[in-house]
Amino acid sequence: MKQVIVSVTNDITTDQRVHKVCTSLTEMNFNVTVIGRKLKNSIPINRKYSTLRFKLLFNKGVLFYAEYNLRLFLKLLFTKKDILLANDLDTLLPNYFASKIFKTKLVYDSHELFTEVPELIDRTFVKNTWLRIEKFIVPKLKHNYTVCNSIANYYNSKYNTNFKTLRNLPFKTTNNLNGTFPFNTNNQKIILYQGALNKGRGLELMIETMKRIDNAIFVIIGSGDVEKQLVLQVKKLNLQEKVKFISKITPKALQKLTPLADLGLSIEEDLGLNYRFALPNKVFDYIQAQVPILVSDLIEMKQIVEQYNVGEIILDRSPTALANQITAMLQKGKSLYSKQLIKASNELIWEKESKKLIEIINNLE
Repeated sequence: MKQVIVSVTNDITTDQRVHKVCTSLTEMNFNVTVIGRKLKNSIPINRKYSTLRFKLLFNKGVLFYAEYNLRLFLKLLFTKKDILLANDLDTLLPNYFASKIFKTKLVYDSHELFTEVPELIDRTFVKNTWLRIEKFIVPKLKHNYTVCNSIANYYNSKYNTNFKTLRNLPFKTTNNLNGTFPFNTNNQKIILYQGALNKGRGLELMIETMKRIDNAIFVIIGSGDVEKQLVLQVKKLNLQEKVKFISKITPKALQKLTPLADLGLSIEEDLGLNYRFALPNKVFDYIQAQVPILVSDLIEMKQIVEQYNVGEIILDRSPTALANQITAMLQKGKSLYSKQLIKASNELIWEKESKKLIEIINNLE
């Protein structure tokens, strides 16, 4: 049985894209091992494929990336491997060198436009370091895919590569899931954000907007760099009863909570090309749970809303205008989008999208 080594810099637990890819590879009769890292708050994982998580001395900054990449490279040197699958630019360097040393097939999955993330906008040296790595390796790669057409087109134009699109679609679910929130909702409408709590996700704006929305609770599920600031903002505005936080949970647990929402948000700010081209998996998770969505006026997510008519696009990012738009959507109710959501939830599924992955893997040179 051929061995695929998949590498990520996260703790594997909530990376739904990697889980779906690895599940498909396992179903293709590959022996799959995912290498990530273990954090203090990492949740135990039990998958149909093997997982290995490094305990690192450093968990952020340049020392983290240096330690992780060195550990990964050493592991790859002494591990059986037929295919290496690198997820994002921060795992690519050790995979590339290992693939050259052992003449192993290398596949690159770019989850985002890494060098254009908001966290690097004001960090010129760090951004240029990643750009140098990207320019050194990416033009040499034969087997690449990414999450949307805009990013694929960007890479293909910049590096004359052959990136394909493999959208981050969810598995088909039945929605017969009995989930409950860990707090009393008092029959209020539920506005949901699920995903990373990072810069540029529109969460600060949404918390401010909640001062102007009645009979609704804003539920934030996830963790990330700005989590503490968001909690402080909620306390400062005295919105503890209107904004609720649920920390990082497993995808299975999340799958039970998402259908309880009346509206799902993906309201990223236009902070550079990475967000401008964003097509977050939460957009498809909301659709699969048959929850209407409100998204930013950004090319990829806007196209999904317009194509499938499963929600609305933000008209005005001021708190008052946004509150009015959300209130109107909540008053219309989920039933307005029911037929469109059912149709979209049957089309936008991993079972169909994974055929592209199968074709890529079956045609490795």
